[in-house]
Amino acid sequence: QVQVVESGGDVVQSGGSLRLSCEASGSILSIYAMDWYRRAPGKERELVAASRSGSITVYADSVKGRFSIFRDNFRKVYLQMDSLEPEDSAVYYCKADVLSVRLTRGDYWGQGTQVTVSS
Repeated sequence: QVQVVESGGDVVQSGGSLRLSCEASGSILSIYAMDWYRRAPGKERELVAASRSGSITVYADSVKGRFSIFRDNFRKVYLQMDSLEPEDSAVYYCKADVLSVRLTRGDYWGQGTQVTVSS
């Protein structure tokens, strides 16, 4: 059993900052990647930032230079969000690409955390 839990969502003014946290727990042997996605009302879910094996990071064009993804240990990932804009308002989800102790690999999602940026 693998669980993924996000935290850190809040209401913040335009230009402000937030740090989201995500932790995977359970029967985990290894984690290949931990990614942040978001879904705004009326829009499709989009990849915001990814932390992949080999210290590879990927960012959506809309957040480059403002957001930063980093790992604390192999089970935790953070999303530092600076210079927030109203367009960043969304539910943010964490996804972990996990190899379990049973040697099965799969994607596990958190329940999401709401970020609201007021203008």
